[in-house]
Amino acid sequence: MSIKLRKSLTALAIGGAASIAMLTATSTGAVADTAKAQGNTPACVVIWQKSGWAKKTGYARNDCGVRMRYRIDWSYGADSRCFTVDPGQTISSTVPKAPRKFNGASYC
Repeated sequence: MSIKLRKSLTALAIGGAASIAMLTATSTGAVADTAKAQGNTPACVVIWQKSGWAKKTGYARNDCGVRMRYRIDWSYGADSRCFTVDPGQTISSTVPKAPRKFNGASYC
């Protein structure tokens, strides 16, 4: 009886470790996809997104050292309004999660 229990616990531990590895790989892939989206702003504009259950928020921070005008760019719907962004300032835009896709930040 204890041998069957030990094998079951070992199988459970291995299965759990595999599940965690898959979740980690998926999370890393999502971050890489976000990093690819830049829009037409220079690389000194840092962009990222955060997703919740029903909404997602796109962010853009001006690390360029000069004042710029840009907006958060979304597919399948309206973009955010244009913002005048001072150096070090971050803007954001929140939209319903589906079917929107975060495209980064674009000049306006």
